[in-house]
Amino acid sequence: MVDIWHYIIRIFTYTESSPIIFSEASFWVFFAVLMLGYSFVFRKPYLRTIYLLLFSFFFYYKSSGLFFVLLIFATICDYTTGILIPISSKKWVRQLLVGISVSINLGVLSYFKYAYFYTTSINSLLGTNFEVVNYLSLWTNQIFNSHFDTLTIILPVGISFYTFQTISYTIDIYREKLKPVRNILDFGFYVSFFPQLVAGPIVRAAEFIPQIYKKYSLSWQEFNHAYFLILNGLIKKMLISDFISINFVDRVFDNPSSYSGFENLMGIYGYALQIYCDFSGYTDIAIGVAILLGFRLPINFNSPYKAVNITDFWRRWHISLSTWLRDYLYIPLGGNRKGKIRAYLNLMITMLLGGLWHGANIRFVIWGGIHGISLAFHKLWVSIFPVSKLKPSVWKRFLAGFITFQVVCFSWIFFRSSSIDKAMEILNQIYNRFGTDSIVPAVTGQLAIYGLIAIGFAIHWLPVSFKESYRGAFIKSSLAFKIAATLIIAFVLLQFKASEIQPFIYFRF
Repeated sequence: MVDIWHYIIRIFTYTESSPIIFSEASFWVFFAVLMLGYSFVFRKPYLRTIYLLLFSFFFYYKSSGLFFVLLIFATICDYTTGILIPISSKKWVRQLLVGISVSINLGVLSYFKYAYFYTTSINSLLGTNFEVVNYLSLWTNQIFNSHFDTLTIILPVGISFYTFQTISYTIDIYREKLKPVRNILDFGFYVSFFPQLVAGPIVRAAEFIPQIYKKYSLSWQEFNHAYFLILNGLIKKMLISDFISINFVDRVFDNPSSYSGFENLMGIYGYALQIYCDFSGYTDIAIGVAILLGFRLPINFNSPYKAVNITDFWRRWHISLSTWLRDYLYIPLGGNRKGKIRAYLNLMITMLLGGLWHGANIRFVIWGGIHGISLAFHKLWVSIFPVSKLKPSVWKRFLAGFITFQVVCFSWIFFRSSSIDKAMEILNQIYNRFGTDSIVPAVTGQLAIYGLIAIGFAIHWLPVSFKESYRGAFIKSSLAFKIAATLIIAFVLLQFKASEIQPFIYFRF
């Protein structure tokens, strides 16, 4: 009886070593329990909202523990601001309210994301000896007599994503593109909806909130599509991303000098595939789970490595972030309305800040700078050599795609490396110690890794029509086939599953 009671307590208690994530069995137990109760409330929008709100809060608590209060704080803050903006008759008051909302949101985000950067910079410049203090833990200890660590700040899971969502909500109300949500429970549900809460996609209020008031609908075809997306996402994450990460990519990036230039180059390509499969795998599962619950989330990836220029890449990669940066940063800065030079500058500022969004480290600034320069160069190129209305030849598209892919992979070096020194070490290995003679032994020695990378990219580059054909075939297949396919996939995934939990890459951002 005591053991059962301890097990129940563990279920409802946050444990840092066992968070609820899509690639763990605990999530699917959680989801099964949710769906069991959901079958009684899904036809009643109000009850459905409360039910999913409670489960979303619980999901975030199990994922982030104490940081759960930040989600509540953001919800109350921006709900209140959203109500006050339309009823304010003076423009300066509305501007002030938006400014307060944005400042609070970015202030909280900056504190948890950049506190060490700010403290180190001030200490270096002024010769001071300030230390970082986790005030959330400090206040909790004072109120509840707990013993949380007050000298370490951990980035709350998903804070960058829901912060951007709530900022866009208040700005859209100010721009009169959206009416405020009157019921705080509805707004809280929008902010905390668990499938996309911790790693996106970043969902605009105008896209999601109207769905709250609609009747639940799920056709048989949509159910099968969701089923396909979930399986596809798990394969991307567990079979491809985690396997090549643990067995190859991490080893190369951790110690580049121990590998030839060829292996370093393959490690870069491997990371390009890893981060795509990891992030798009999460998105596939999130969209699939949301569909089963009766909600439609926006697409976040569209075969980004098929891009034929860097602008095309950002129309395909992390679409919800790139469009957010465009609408709430690039355009407000002036976009391309104030001349070419200003447009190039705005692109650079946007991408540099986009790099900083990932973390306060020069590596991310360089990553953003590479993309900013590339976007500006492409814009300049198009202005000098206008795009022909005629469809380019296969070879031109191949060459353009090849160059774009190399630029993107070059930027991934700085994004993934633990330091600038490691990034330069990788580049040095590639240019000075490529090791042409070692290519065959390297490939044959790790044939499974190289084969999986090749298969992953081959599937990625398949024509859309072919992908749609096998997705359609799965949707139309019999229930017996789906069950058999699921069992086979589950068996394979278990064989490839790492002994330690492999969080999704974008959980850290």
